[in-house]
Amino acid sequence: MFDTRELGRRPGALKRLSRTVEAPADLGNEVIGVPEGVPVELDLRLEAVMDGVLVTGTARAAVKGECVRCLEPLERELEADFQEMFAYPDADARTESGDDAEDEEDTLYIEDDLIDLEPVLRDAVVLALPLQPVCREDCPGLCSECGARLADDPDHHHDAVDMRWAALQELAGSNQDREMDNEPRDGGDEPQEK
Repeated sequence: MFDTRELGRRPGALKRLSRTVEAPADLGNEVIGVPEGVPVELDLRLEAVMDGVLVTGTARAAVKGECVRCLEPLERELEADFQEMFAYPDADARTESGDDAEDEEDTLYIEDDLIDLEPVLRDAVVLALPLQPVCREDCPGLCSECGARLADDPDHHHDAVDMRWAALQELAGSNQDREMDNEPRDGGDEPQEK
């Protein structure tokens, strides 16, 4: 929560703030995020305009997660920029009546001269997080057969047999000593002549 009383309602009034706050719970997704209670540095610029206060800022925090390829833990520094307009409670009376109901739902309001920045911070940080975080760009991931980490053993491989060809390989193995010609088989039919 940030106080806007010092700005008053004078368009053009400006206030710069730098604060460190604790990260709220669930600031991230299933793979990566800002742990709860970790310090988040905020550099803010609050500017009074006709219908409210325009907040422009940058949030910096340490994020933790795991690589989506090899599942190793990773830590990064994240910087997220945001800008949001907070309307005065009586701003609706001054705007035209043709506004959509959707616009009204998305509007954030100043309540008792206070701005609640948590929803804006949450949106900015979560959108700035990588969708597929990796420990390094060329991370080879895990072996699909045994789950071994391929970065630890670059020459790791399995001699896999395609099950569709397994029966043919057995035939090829049993017939390697014999030539494939028209010799009669034991207990089989005589070769046919053309």
